[in-house]
Amino acid sequence: MRTPIIAGNWKMNKTISEAVSFASELKDRVAGVKNVDIVICPPFTALAKIADALSGSNIKVGAQNVCWEEKGAFTGEVSVAMLLEAGCTYVILGHSERRAMFGDTNETVNKKLKAALRNGLLPIVCVGETLEQREKGVTQDVIKGHVQGSLAGLSEEEMKKVIIAYEPVWAIGTGKTATRQQAQEVHLYIRNLLSGMCGKEVSDGVCILYGGSVKPENIKDLMAEQDIDGGLVGGASLKPDSFEKLVKFNER
Repeated sequence: MRTPIIAGNWKMNKTISEAVSFASELKDRVAGVKNVDIVICPPFTALAKIADALSGSNIKVGAQNVCWEEKGAFTGEVSVAMLLEAGCTYVILGHSERRAMFGDTNETVNKKLKAALRNGLLPIVCVGETLEQREKGVTQDVIKGHVQGSLAGLSEEEMKKVIIAYEPVWAIGTGKTATRQQAQEVHLYIRNLLSGMCGKEVSDGVCILYGGSVKPENIKDLMAEQDIDGGLVGGASLKPDSFEKLVKFNER
């Protein structure tokens, strides 16, 4: 049985003080939630303060990116050790914005993934197609490339620790959402790809999140699908009340 994950990706939003205020309020709102793993991924500057504010709660902290190198002359980068010391449990890798704007490729995502796994960070690996790719009918080709390229060379034990987030790029920040059937179709395709890579038993245990304009209004329908195991949430994770509703999707 896969435990649902609701993860909030704040992107480049919230100062440290705003982040700590949010965390303190959210902690009280979701204190009684069980059987859902709750994650918030603030900007790097707020990680340590957020982790302190959430200490002892049922909310985990994740980063939005990491470097594959341990240390050295890599201006602007952050290492796994730095994230762990700041209190991180999770890290997002290969988000579509990182791929489109900052040069992330399947190869660099793979290196980041292996660095995270070596050091005990739980990776959320993002895959997904653009609107142009969907309209050309190459969604499965794109997803296959992302999955096989980003996850290349992992052992079965490593695969068990990986979380996948399917994010149709055309549904991020646009207000558009893939229908639950469209999302389920791709999630099932991803699970079948994983089965071919590491076997059905391992594949069946991997959490696959949906990440395209997830909102309180659509989360319950999405979560009703067999292969959708949670959400990687953008805008709706920036307000405590809406994020609370997402976390409590099965109580409504």
